[in-house]
Amino acid sequence: MPRNTLTREQILTAAITLLDAEGLEGLNMRALGQRLGSAATAVYWHVGSKDNLIALAGDNLWHEIALPAPDEVGWRTAATIMARDLYAMLTRHPWLLQAFGSLLMFGPGKARHDDHLLAIYETAGFAGPAADQAAAAVFTFVLGNALGTAATASLTRKLRREGSGDAEQAIGDAQAEAREIAAQFPRLRARLDTHSADYGAAPDNTFQIGLQAILDGLEALQRGPTR
Repeated sequence: MPRNTLTREQILTAAITLLDAEGLEGLNMRALGQRLGSAATAVYWHVGSKDNLIALAGDNLWHEIALPAPDEVGWRTAATIMARDLYAMLTRHPWLLQAFGSLLMFGPGKARHDDHLLAIYETAGFAGPAADQAAAAVFTFVLGNALGTAATASLTRKLRREGSGDAEQAIGDAQAEAREIAAQFPRLRARLDTHSADYGAAPDNTFQIGLQAILDGLEALQRGPTR
């Protein structure tokens, strides 16, 4: 595709698809150009650099998160919707968590999300730094819960790149060794046949229960001490 008919939107869409499949380590301009039927130089002309492309693609993802109006649905419902949407977005695109650790990533999409998040906690009654603290408490909780999915995706790709054959089987073999170690400890042994024993996994409904607990705590803080 000639440079003058290629658009930034087309590049970002193709880049996100490639990143979802291959992660940060699998993105290169030649492969992206082939997906677009264009030369790598044409891609560079539109986005400047690989790092800038990743930053632009990452910022685009924040638009997948709904911005419910807290004065219409209530602050707690609005906060829950945004947290769930963030979790869903991060688990759909686990490479974004990788990018947070290697690139400076802040654009209009992230700014739009952050500004609305602060508005929700201001509606709840938190002001100034307290609103930032409330928003950060929920945000970092969501990031932590999405790490398991990101770690599994990253490890699976690494094993495939290294020619380990069946990546899932390799993970299973490593898990078997881990189970032997865990079996020596009574509380871990009791959980070996549960979903939480899987690599990068957590007990069912962990995210929902944890989010509810944090919002309960924030609500209690806002009400103040009871007599």
